[in-house]
Amino acid sequence: MISFNEPYISEDFKEIISDLISRNKLSGNGHYTNLCQQYFQDILGGSNLLTTSCTDALEMSAILLDIKQDDEVIMPSYTFVSTANAFALRGAKIVFCDSSSDNPNISEENIEALITSKTKAIVAVHYAGVSCNMDKINEIARKYNIFVVEDVAQAIFSEYKNKRCGTLSDLSAFSFHETKNIISGEGGLLQINNSIFKKRAEIIWEKGTNRTSFLRGEVKKYEWVDIGSSFLPSELNAAMLYSQLLKSEYIQKRRNEIWNSYNEGLKRLEEEGLLALMKVPDYATHNAHIFYFLAKNINKRNQLIDYLREKEIYALFHYQSLHKSPYFLSQNTYKQLPNAERFEDCLLRLPLHLHLSDNDINQITETIYKFYGRN
Repeated sequence: MISFNEPYISEDFKEIISDLISRNKLSGNGHYTNLCQQYFQDILGGSNLLTTSCTDALEMSAILLDIKQDDEVIMPSYTFVSTANAFALRGAKIVFCDSSSDNPNISEENIEALITSKTKAIVAVHYAGVSCNMDKINEIARKYNIFVVEDVAQAIFSEYKNKRCGTLSDLSAFSFHETKNIISGEGGLLQINNSIFKKRAEIIWEKGTNRTSFLRGEVKKYEWVDIGSSFLPSELNAAMLYSQLLKSEYIQKRRNEIWNSYNEGLKRLEEEGLLALMKVPDYATHNAHIFYFLAKNINKRNQLIDYLREKEIYALFHYQSLHKSPYFLSQNTYKQLPNAERFEDCLLRLPLHLHLSDNDINQITETIYKFYGRN
C-alpha cells in the first residue's frame, strides 16, 4: 500500500537527542525551545512561543483576545474542529462563513454580512498552505475594530504578496503535527504580531505565573498572576522540531517536486473536464502541504478513493463541514453553505510525503488515468 502520510525523521535527530540528554533537562522552555523560537523570530519577526499543539496556540489566542460568553467569532466551516473548539471553550458563538468558490478558504466577500456588535474576531484558515486574501480580511477587521487570527496549521513557509503567512494578523497558530511539513510528533507555535499581547501570552504559557520573568531576574519570586495552562512542550518535542528546521530546505524542495509532478501529470484530465486541479491565487504561494483535486461529485470522488485503495494507493477526502456537525446543530439551525459543502463532497487528497518515490507518483497518476478510462 502506498501510504497517505509517513513522517520524515532527519538523520540529525539522533545526534540532537544525544545532545539533549547530555544537557540533563527534558522539561520545557530550555535550550532547544529557545533555538526553535529564535528560528521563527528570525523568519517571522514579532515574538513567538512554542506550544504542545496548534490547538493550544489557538486556545491561547482565545484567552488573549478575552473571548467571553456570547462573543461571536467568524471562521470558515471547512476547517478542522480545533479552529472552532478553541473559541467555543471560552463561550463564544461560532459564526461559520462559506468558502470561496474556487478554493476552500473563507470567502472574504461573505464576511462583512456576518458581523454584528458582538463580533470579536475573524479566524482566517490558510487551507492547503494557500493564503486567504488577507488585505481584504484585515480591511474589514479594521473597519469594525475586531481582531484577526490566522490558523497557519497547514501554511508554514507559505506567502501572501511576498509576506509570510502567520505575520498578517494579530495572532497566528502553527502546527507541527506528524502530518505537517515540519513535525515534532505533536507541537505548535503561537506567533504574536500585535505587541499588546506579548507580556500576557508569556504568563498564560507558563500556567498563569510570571515564572519566565523570574528566570530572567525581573522579579524576586514567581506567583499566580493570571489564568493559564501548561501550554509549553517538552524539550524532546522541541529537539525533534529543531532537527526538522535544519532540514527545512530539503523537505520543502522534495515536497514541491512531488506536488509539481502531480499537477503536471493530471493536467490533461482537467483539460478534458474530468476533474478540477487545486487553484492557487496570484497573490499567494503554496508550500506543497496538500495536493488535492475536485471530482465531479461525491459519488465519483468516493468511487475513485475505493478504486485507488483496490490498487493499494491510500487517498483521502478531508473535512466534514462544521456547520453540519452534530455538535453545532445541537445548538444551531442548519444554514446551507454551498461552497463548503461542495469541497466536502468533491475534494480528494493524494499521498504527499518524502518517502514517495518517482515511481510511486507515476503509479498514482497512471492509476487515476485508468479510473477515468484514459491512458
